[in-house]
Amino acid sequence: MVTIISSTNRPGSWTLKLAKYYQKRLAEKGLEAGLLSLDRLPATLIESDLYGKRSAEFEPIQKIVTDTDKFLFVIPEYNGSYPGVLKAFIDACSFPESFYDKKAALTGVSSGKYGNIRGIDHFTGVCHYLNLHVMPLKIHIASIKEEMDANNNLYKKDTVEFTDEQMDKFILF
Repeated sequence: MVTIISSTNRPGSWTLKLAKYYQKRLAEKGLEAGLLSLDRLPATLIESDLYGKRSAEFEPIQKIVTDTDKFLFVIPEYNGSYPGVLKAFIDACSFPESFYDKKAALTGVSSGKYGNIRGIDHFTGVCHYLNLHVMPLKIHIASIKEEMDANNNLYKKDTVEFTDEQMDKFILF
C-alpha cells in the first residue's frame, strides 16, 4: 500500500493541493495511492495518543500507517523546518511497525524561494532514526502559489518534469 501524507493540519493548505496533484499524477502513471492529510488527526492528539496511549479516533489512522509500505511526504516549510504536527504524528504512531524498514519519498514546499530545503533535511534525519529508507531524489518546490494553476495542477515545464521524474523513481523504489 502507498500513502501520500499531506504533512500539515492547516485547512485549505497548498500542501494538500500538491498532495492531491501527486495522487492524481501517480494514478495516471498506474500507481494508486491513498491520501492522509494531517488535518484528519484528532484534536486531542497530544493528550490522547502519545506515550503509548491510543484513542479510538487515531486507530484508523494508525491502521493506514501500519498497512503502508511506501510513503510520499509532502512537507511545507514552517519556521525553517517542518511542521510540529508532523513530528507529533510520527511520535503518536506505533514503533516499529509504522515506519521501520519501509520506504519514503520527500517533497518540500514553501511560499518562499527555497522549497523547504532545511525542513526536508531535518525530516530526513528523523526518517533515518526510524529506519525509514528515504529515496535519494528529493524535490523542493518554492513559491508554490506561482507553480499551480487555477485547477491546482503544476504547470511550469521544469517543475512538472522534476516531479514526474520523482514519481517515476518512486514507483520503482
